[in-house]
Amino acid sequence: MTPFVLHLLRHGAPKITGRLLGRTDLAPTAEGIRACRDQASDLDIEAVIASDLARAGLAAQAIGGDLGLPVAIDARWRELDFGAWDGLATSEIDPVALGCFWDDPDAAPPPGGERWSALVARVGEAVAALPPRTTLVVTHGGAMRAALAGLCGFEQRQLWAFDLPYAAMLSLKVWPGSPRTAQIMALWP
Repeated sequence: MTPFVLHLLRHGAPKITGRLLGRTDLAPTAEGIRACRDQASDLDIEAVIASDLARAGLAAQAIGGDLGLPVAIDARWRELDFGAWDGLATSEIDPVALGCFWDDPDAAPPPGGERWSALVARVGEAVAALPPRTTLVVTHGGAMRAALAGLCGFEQRQLWAFDLPYAAMLSLKVWPGSPRTAQIMALWP
């Protein structure tokens, strides 16, 4: 099958930072939206997709407006659900429980939260549903790492080595139809 380019763009800075923001729906700052628009300004894309959370969706709407493209919303590109920890600063969470989560988020998910494998499966379904055309997805750091796990075969521990600050972009060449058939083309912090 013919490969296509997939750009994964992390949303810009939300109005409150330094917290585990999974399902917590905070709007991005104006500067955060501008940073995302700047990252996407030179892309030649055919489709724009966003998580259903405001911090991703508002940036995608601005980019879509800049490029004259509609934005499709897909909840599968949401961040990991941090359950009872959602919206908390890491200093507010039991350090032993948090350490167990960082060490193995599948075996020790947040209380009432999502397992790492569920995030990887959810994002994998979203990737598999993409048409083979150059696409920009405005999403979250966890979803970007989950895409790398599914497309490139990175293990969970390796994925923490990727620095994905707000408005970071990964560009991948994806060969549809079989797992772990992508190559990282570029990473823009």
